[in-house]
Amino acid sequence: MGEFVDHGVSGGKEQRPQLNRLMTAVRRRQCDMVLVWRFDRFARSSRHLLNTLEEFRTLGVEFISFQEAIDTSTPSGKMVFSMVAAIAEFERSLIRERVMAGLDRARAHGRKLGRPKVQGDVARILQLRQEGRSLRQIARELGLGKDVVARLLSENPPEKQA
Repeated sequence: MGEFVDHGVSGGKEQRPQLNRLMTAVRRRQCDMVLVWRFDRFARSSRHLLNTLEEFRTLGVEFISFQEAIDTSTPSGKMVFSMVAAIAEFERSLIRERVMAGLDRARAHGRKLGRPKVQGDVARILQLRQEGRSLRQIARELGLGKDVVARLLSENPPEKQA
């Protein structure tokens, strides 16, 4: 059938373009086996993994994980697979917990999180707005996003400038 590879998309997402293509092929019975390098690259949630495995089972599609040497066509492979899936979900939860704790710690120390705000020439924006230009026209002319122009206008209303 071929390869289904989602580049740059988290394995934690249940909806991924190539995974969706694979599932369509499986449902159309265009393949009878799914081979993955590591099953945690396929799915990180044991619920998603087990639901998908159950769907594969009902459709008669076997699931093989190369690295873990797990083959769901055998009873022992199914048992090991369920245990490893639970461990992968636990690992993902721990990582998320650590990231959230790190963000909370950074906020507690007064660090600003997120991207820096884009700045623009407020005087020029006000001038163009006074000339009757739309936010979109101003944004296009100054190479800014429409939302940036709107934010700068709301932070610097024309009556403040007088």
